[in-house]
Amino acid sequence: MPHKSWYDRHVLPYLIDFACGLSTIAKQRQQVVPRAAGRVLEVGIGTGLNLPFYRRASILTLVGVDPGVEMQRMLRRRSERAGIAVDLRSSTAEALAFERASFDCVVCTYTLCTIPDPLAALREIRRVLRPGGRLLFAEHGVAPDADVVKWQRRLEPLWSRVAGGCHLTRDVPALLDAAGFEAAIESGYLNGPKLLSYNFWGEATAR
Repeated sequence: MPHKSWYDRHVLPYLIDFACGLSTIAKQRQQVVPRAAGRVLEVGIGTGLNLPFYRRASILTLVGVDPGVEMQRMLRRRSERAGIAVDLRSSTAEALAFERASFDCVVCTYTLCTIPDPLAALREIRRVLRPGGRLLFAEHGVAPDADVVKWQRRLEPLWSRVAGGCHLTRDVPALLDAAGFEAAIESGYLNGPKLLSYNFWGEATAR
């Protein structure tokens, strides 16, 4: 794993926590996270911004995967406040260290944009889901309007450098399809700049 800069270790986690904790994004999390039940894996658990939205009575176990060890202090505080224990694993989404069909549900929110190989990650998610298991997701990505996409592509190289590897043009429906998922997807612009605010959310099951 490459050495992280001082900015990546000490500034970026708080910027991401702030941006991903905005009320508009919180409403998107609330659309999908409460549906989680059983043995749950959260990919890209980060600072634990989803924890307040889980229904504790529905969760048997919650396992969280994230390579960002610098976010764990905030995650543990949120875990205590939410009253939900998290089995935290520091690893990448492209190589999940779990047996096939280990989970009833996988939660992935505002994470696919930063994973270096999102297709590999989704294939791993498909592998660890039990037959009939659900992937719950809320992500931002490529806009449907050509003029907006043009500017997303122009801004993406700079944006990715300052925003922890975040990509603006990930085609979430296409990625889900290529990974072997059948998805029920809602989409639309949220409040904010169109370059950043086109969202996809819903749930998917393996074909």
